[in-house]
Amino acid sequence: MSPLTCKGFTACGVAAGIKKNGDPDLGLLVSDRPAAVAAVFTRNIVQAAPVVLDRERVKAGICRAIIVNAGNANCANGKQGMTAARTMTAVAARALGIAEDQVLAASTGVIGAPFPIEKVESAAPVLVDRLDENGTDDLARAIMTTDTLPKTGERQGEAEGTPYHIVAVAKGSGMIRPDMATMLCFVWTDAEVAVADLQTVLKQAVDTSFNCITIDGDTSTNDTAILMANGASGARIQTAEDLAAFQRLVTHLCRDLARQMVRDGEGVTKVVELTVRGVRSDDEAHFIADTIAHSPLVKTAFFGEDANWGRIIAAAGRAGVDFDPDRVDLFFNDVQMVKDGRGCGLEAEKEATEVLRLPEFSVTVDLNQGSGTAGMLTCDFSLDYVKINADYRS
Repeated sequence: MSPLTCKGFTACGVAAGIKKNGDPDLGLLVSDRPAAVAAVFTRNIVQAAPVVLDRERVKAGICRAIIVNAGNANCANGKQGMTAARTMTAVAARALGIAEDQVLAASTGVIGAPFPIEKVESAAPVLVDRLDENGTDDLARAIMTTDTLPKTGERQGEAEGTPYHIVAVAKGSGMIRPDMATMLCFVWTDAEVAVADLQTVLKQAVDTSFNCITIDGDTSTNDTAILMANGASGARIQTAEDLAAFQRLVTHLCRDLARQMVRDGEGVTKVVELTVRGVRSDDEAHFIADTIAHSPLVKTAFFGEDANWGRIIAAAGRAGVDFDPDRVDLFFNDVQMVKDGRGCGLEAEKEATEVLRLPEFSVTVDLNQGSGTAGMLTCDFSLDYVKINADYRS
């Protein structure tokens, strides 16, 4: 089997004219048989029409296809938006000869712009004709907005001697923070997995991947992650051991895609793996890591390659967690910058500055007060981030 293929699944992407620049902007993923489906969505109160539609349809636990567009979020469009979302799934269902309620929709792009449903209707026949078992890359390109690179991944597993594949595509470059991050992600496998197990696997994978990254601290109206399993390989995920192995593969794949997002973040020049440890509980560690990871002052210091550790401990101090500042240690990679709440001097700062010149590095904050730990993947704020978002609708 070729890389990035999965038995019983085909995919494609075409240019339907939704984007102003003429790039691919309409994609389709299809299972040749009914597939079990699980999904998680944005927690934003403002939700796009496809999110509202999909929330209802995934309750049935069965899906045959996902139609997705870039260039228009189909959000804040009222009844017309819901009509457009339903029409998207209807035209795909008719072209495929399947039930409409087994088609899900997803959109990404500008919020509040009227949705050009006529362009989807015109492109639907071509879209179906382009379906191919090797169409994963085309699908990944069709869902890009400010992304500069398509984001894909694959993992292979085995259940009771029968091999199976897991393939995924994702998009996300800006409006990224936990609470589902701001992204679309579609994962599909040719293994057979029960719907309840599928939902558990997806939620755990998302919580430790897309919910542990941030680019700019904003959440979106369209966040969607969908996992489909059609059983075409003959592999059946039934035993606790096989389910645990499947969980590890899906989680690892989602973490890979999450890192791809941060690396391709809008204007990003630094990818930073932040760890907070030595806290009384994992939850308290998460509060601190989240606060540091989202701090504009910390992120601009990363961009300026400035080992300004004071900004980091100041952010930790406003996270709402009680700790002793005189016990804090802080490291850039393996260079210790702070010991017992005090800076380690100019030589340490010089070494830390060299670390900050790397495109990827780690920051570790140790409170030395317990066994709780948490991690986040964050980045810098650059001048290009401002330029990209100032001109986004132009």
